[in-house]
Amino acid sequence: MSDTDLKLLKRYTHDSAEDAFAEIVRRHVDLVHSAALRQVRSLQLAEEVAQSAFTDLARNAAKLIDTTRSTHVLTAWLYQVTRRTAIDVVRREARRQLREQIATEMNAMNATTEDWTHIEPILDEAMHELDETDRAAILLRYFKNHDLRTVGATLGISDDAAQKRVSRAVERLREFFAKRGVTVGAGGLAGVISANAVQAAPVGLALAISTASALTGTTLATTATVTATKAIAMTALQKTIVTATIAALAGAGIYEARQASQLRGQVERLQQTRAPFDEAIKRLEKERDELTNRLASIQEDNERLNRNTSELLALRSEITLARKRFAEPLIAQIDTVSSDTKSVETNGVAILQQKLREQRARIKLTEEKVDKMLKSLNVTYEITTNIFYLADQGGEVNETFRPVLEVVQQLFEERRFAILLERKIAFEMLNASLPASTTNK
Repeated sequence: MSDTDLKLLKRYTHDSAEDAFAEIVRRHVDLVHSAALRQVRSLQLAEEVAQSAFTDLARNAAKLIDTTRSTHVLTAWLYQVTRRTAIDVVRREARRQLREQIATEMNAMNATTEDWTHIEPILDEAMHELDETDRAAILLRYFKNHDLRTVGATLGISDDAAQKRVSRAVERLREFFAKRGVTVGAGGLAGVISANAVQAAPVGLALAISTASALTGTTLATTATVTATKAIAMTALQKTIVTATIAALAGAGIYEARQASQLRGQVERLQQTRAPFDEAIKRLEKERDELTNRLASIQEDNERLNRNTSELLALRSEITLARKRFAEPLIAQIDTVSSDTKSVETNGVAILQQKLREQRARIKLTEEKVDKMLKSLNVTYEITTNIFYLADQGGEVNETFRPVLEVVQQLFEERRFAILLERKIAFEMLNASLPASTTNK
């Protein structure tokens, strides 16, 4: 196909021509894969980088049409993308291996003696149940404590394949132990095996075995015709070897004791390093619990405010109905009384007094509603005083207290109406008493 890269990109972008994109991949896959392999040093990772680079090309094809003017420009773009992707992959693998190492160390520190007591008697039987490759992977990873790269190189597989094989083998061990009544997680099992499967041999055992093997080889090589003189000389040589062996064992013991002391110091330092993390975890758990409690409290307050709002709306509706039912007829009656003051007599004053008593009863009812609303909102004395002041001055308050303000304003209107009735009664009584006073005079 003689089309340039630019033409192939245009065909792929405008016509969704998969064959055009396949041709671009065929032209540049060797360059991309080789550049990736030089940086990640793994065939699997290099394939992953190459796939990611061409995926980016497919995603940005439309943008590249405006900037790509020749095959060399597209080649440079693919090279740069491959390099950046390879760097990201290398960093990701380094972080993964570090996390894996830390997790293994933490699991080993968390492994309890009780778990190992249950696992130790049947560990070798469980290892025997594994196939040869899985058994070799477990021995290399947790008995010899090699990293996954070494395990993969020894078994002739990649790092990822080694990790999968080790994980599968650990899972099979866990299932075997579970059938025997020993319950332990895969991570905990790996930590227990890594920490306890291989213990330090007695001090000087390796040297003693080496010496005995050497002596055995020497004895087998000696012929049956050795003379008594040679036997005496050999006895002296053996005494010298025994003396040297004892000295070596003593030195080895001192060395092993020093190594044990250093290891104990490392364990103590690891425990001290772990202590701040434990405290941080406890502090975070405490903060999480506090935030959970605060969220529950806020939700409860929100529900209570929603209920209070519904009650306030219902009370405002009731007040409106009461105003239409009682206040407006009373105002009309008062206007009638004001227009016909000359015909009011003692009986009329009694009627006004009865209306005043009814008005005071309604005022009391309204005051009880106001108290109920204020208690439901849990407001303080200062907020209550501000609400009454704003109601008297005709001001505005927060939307939460607006229904309360309307009820309080209604209360003030009913009180003013009561004051008006009281003044009207006093006026009528005074007006009714004036003719009698004039007659007596």
